[in-house]
Amino acid sequence: MSKNLSNVRNIGICAHIDAGKTTVTERVLYYTGMNYKMGEVHEGTATMDFLEEEQQRGITIQSAATTCPWDFHGDTYTVNLIDTPGHVDFTIEVERSMRVLDGAVTVFDGKEGVEAQSETVWRQADRYNVPRICFINKMDKIGANFEFSYNSIIERLGANPIAVQIPIGAGDDLKGLIDLIEMRAFYFDSGELGAVVEERDIPDDLRGEADAWRHQMLEQTAELNDDFMEQYLEDEHSIDVEAIRSALRDGTINHKCTPTFCGAALRNIGIQRLLDGVITFLPNPTEVPDVQGTNPKDEKEKLSRASTADAPFSGLVFKVVSDTHGDLTYCRIYSGTLKKGTRVLNPGNNKKEIVSRIYEMHAKDREALDEAYAGSIVALIGLKNSGTGDTLCCNDSPIILERMHFPDPVISMSIEPITTDDKKKLGEALGTIQREDPSFRSRYNDETGETIISGMGELHLEIVKNKLVRDMKIGVNVGTPRVSYRETITGIATDVRGKFVKQTGGRGQYGDAVLNVEPITMEQAEEQELTMKDGVVFVDNIKQGVIPREYIPSVEVGARSAALSGILGGYPMQNVKVELVFGSYHDVDSSQVAFEQAGALAFRQACTQAGLTLLEPIMRAMITTPEDFFGPVSGDLSSRRGQIVETEIRANTRIIHADVPLSEMFGYTTVLRGMTQGRASMTMEPSEYRAMPPNLTKEVLAQT
Repeated sequence: MSKNLSNVRNIGICAHIDAGKTTVTERVLYYTGMNYKMGEVHEGTATMDFLEEEQQRGITIQSAATTCPWDFHGDTYTVNLIDTPGHVDFTIEVERSMRVLDGAVTVFDGKEGVEAQSETVWRQADRYNVPRICFINKMDKIGANFEFSYNSIIERLGANPIAVQIPIGAGDDLKGLIDLIEMRAFYFDSGELGAVVEERDIPDDLRGEADAWRHQMLEQTAELNDDFMEQYLEDEHSIDVEAIRSALRDGTINHKCTPTFCGAALRNIGIQRLLDGVITFLPNPTEVPDVQGTNPKDEKEKLSRASTADAPFSGLVFKVVSDTHGDLTYCRIYSGTLKKGTRVLNPGNNKKEIVSRIYEMHAKDREALDEAYAGSIVALIGLKNSGTGDTLCCNDSPIILERMHFPDPVISMSIEPITTDDKKKLGEALGTIQREDPSFRSRYNDETGETIISGMGELHLEIVKNKLVRDMKIGVNVGTPRVSYRETITGIATDVRGKFVKQTGGRGQYGDAVLNVEPITMEQAEEQELTMKDGVVFVDNIKQGVIPREYIPSVEVGARSAALSGILGGYPMQNVKVELVFGSYHDVDSSQVAFEQAGALAFRQACTQAGLTLLEPIMRAMITTPEDFFGPVSGDLSSRRGQIVETEIRANTRIIHADVPLSEMFGYTTVLRGMTQGRASMTMEPSEYRAMPPNLTKEVLAQT
């Protein structure tokens, strides 16, 4: 592990699903000498896709980290590399990787250009200010078009790509690439797995095209840098190679441009030159701004840490993986030095942790280290109370680094254990998965008696189920969750009596309460300075002691318990004002139990007289869709009883804010992706409860 931070690169490889990220990573591992054999995604032998589920499906599910060396211009560089998933269901893996990276390689399909998830990962990189370079992959694919893909980066992402390479041929005729900075052609020997790169003059038939692209590259670069602009205006043919690289590097680090490369990872074309580009254009840990944080004792006090080995230690936990020997806690060290056996502080919960071991990770393999320095990405063992997004720091210089943004789950399912033994294991297993994956949630619903699991999509929850069954050996049945409805009253009922009289020989039971009920909202309760608890407001209006004071709380308890168990379908009641106005008592037979029963009887009768209806949860959904699909999306929302509240236009994207019943939204994410070629995304959150239409109320009640 390099202590010289200028020779370190922390990069991620990210893209839309099937753009070839993992294949690019496998070639990087081969050419850097980390692997002696290339793994293939389609054969299930990729090093970075080491989970059984990943190998079977041929997709990346969790981000995998590795460290590899690369020789460039006589120096050895350390590249800490993270391969991220492309599927939108695992967007949290990209999110947390972006948070700890200094640079990224965004991979695009040479035929498809910018696709749906490309837009998502690009926005994530924007959120964390990650400089990036582009790699237009799959130029050997039939229909691949470099210029189309290059233009789609401008149109769809609003980016400023600067082509530093163009391909020699395309599809089956792809032979190599032309470097526009050096103006040389490079051919990759397929017989040697692309390891032998032959440098030649640019073919005559491509000279004009190469000159045109180079002119465009120099023109775009000149717009980034005033000094370079002067040289360009004097004589663009006399600008030396290092001046071009330096101007492009400054532009990349300052988020003004993205140098764009090309190749075909499966055919072993262009990977070595891409690695050279990573070293040339992406920043080392000292070139990114000092990491920012706050003082744990005073959140308003801003602090920063320099990326040097002798600064106070600070690091960010970005991933936790459950392991047989204890949790593996992945950490990006931002400042200072961490030695094994050190006691560190988690300032978020004020717990002290002991780092018993430090590992440099190579996918599922690991190499033990005695210490790690600023700029390193390592896995730690021994931490008991630290999760994703937590800061680790030294005891005498505490700092809390900025946490990550975790998206809310968009789909839920019910899950139930098959046997009693499975039931015992399920709670702990779900806790473990939730610790590993912050985008997964689980909760027990007291109302329906179900355990509800929530995640980013159906594939996400299917993989969680497989993990429980296959890896943790827990038998479970997965179903669809029931919506938790509410009940309310539609009118007013006054002077409704509930009388509980029971004679059992000896002392009897006597309670008598008269109630008024009416609808009330939370806002109305606040205006009247009344307290709403569990959806019910209780008002004591007893005068002249017709009911003794000690029995009035019992009437309230009875009314509230009746409200909790519901009347129509057993769902809790909401937005009801209950007023106790009259009653009577017996000197001997009255008791608290009797007045509880009287209160419950009066409440049920009053609500029935006032009229009852079911309320359903309404979700506020925000749908981001390309303008082309606005019609189908809005039409589909209407068919789901959705009401569009407002829409806004940003560039060629339409953002729809709509209120939609939760019962209509199960599986919606999948439908939305199918309707928009995978280009739309959605988030939703609970908004309010609203009355259901009578015909649907009958359907729900028939099922309860």
